[in-house]
Amino acid sequence: METTCICGDPETSKNHSFGAVSVPIYQTATFAHPGIGESTGHNYTRESNPTRDELEKTVSALEGAVDTVACTSGMAAISLMMELFDSGSHFVCTEDLYGGSVRIFEALEKKRGFSFSYINTADVEAVEKAITDQTKALYIETPSNPTMQVTDLAEMSRLATKHGLLLIVDNTFLSPYLQNPIAQGADLVVHSGTKFLGGHNDTLAGFLCTPIKALAEQIRYLFKTIGSGLSPFDSFLVLRGIKTLSVRVERQQENAMKIASWLKEQKKVTDVYYVGLPEHPGYEINQKQSRGAGSMISFRTDTEETARKVLERVKLISYAESLGGVESLITYPMLQTHGDVPVEIRERLGITETFLRLSVGIENVDDLIADLEQALA
Repeated sequence: METTCICGDPETSKNHSFGAVSVPIYQTATFAHPGIGESTGHNYTRESNPTRDELEKTVSALEGAVDTVACTSGMAAISLMMELFDSGSHFVCTEDLYGGSVRIFEALEKKRGFSFSYINTADVEAVEKAITDQTKALYIETPSNPTMQVTDLAEMSRLATKHGLLLIVDNTFLSPYLQNPIAQGADLVVHSGTKFLGGHNDTLAGFLCTPIKALAEQIRYLFKTIGSGLSPFDSFLVLRGIKTLSVRVERQQENAMKIASWLKEQKKVTDVYYVGLPEHPGYEINQKQSRGAGSMISFRTDTEETARKVLERVKLISYAESLGGVESLITYPMLQTHGDVPVEIRERLGITETFLRLSVGIENVDDLIADLEQALA
């Protein structure tokens, strides 16, 4: 995995012009034809571009996919994916989804006649009960955003096969370095490449991967038709980020475990949600299907006043949306990432005024703990 992060597809990366070690940025909109009916393999960047191709092949290698498309954002990748389905389709989804996913699903309910059932997908029986004759796919986030629920992907694959459904997994939180849903039976994998894959909070990107050739062909046709392809320069930035994915994630995960353990001991913290803690209800399943717990922590404070004080007093940690970068970020999900989720659903999930989400970076862990300590004081 570490070598794939660096080298990607050896056949592609070893054939750069002039022996360039880094992928060149092919900042061109169009490509000349050698002759009538002939092509260099690229015609127009909306359809394909050599820089983006290398990124897509690298992500395919990391996820075990036959093909991947790189989009302008994670939401663009989800939008593209939903074009695979006909009007009237029903989806069974993890109840605790990224708020942007819920927002686009609500829009599609109105415009396309789609319907969505939000279920605790850790409960296999509840998932099966939610499947109807109109159900076309299971849409899973594990760990979920932001309450860190864990879903058994092998069980979801079993249900998908039994009922003739597609299994879709958002793998943003763990990245392909720690979890490979395709190996667990997923048919489609989506990523916000802005997060761990890019890793530096400096560019937006999204990915849609599949191990199924027929699906890959459909996706490629929609991709070039809709025009959601990532630019050559942004493709270069994400490729550069992936080269350090393994070392970044290892350091972030190490820091997260220390911070989660420290948070457990704080009087003003009532609950800590981190899948690397043995007491987490999804610990064993996550251990079974992944290679680590990642670096996303959520925690609950004793009062709303404490939560707001933390957000306003952190100095090293930034109060900002997003996650997965080298910088540590803290977020107020009820106002930010999940602001569009109906209040009654948020409160049922526990995303309240006292709930905070922390994306742990690669800073010195003692400095991060000291920052949290002074903010909680």
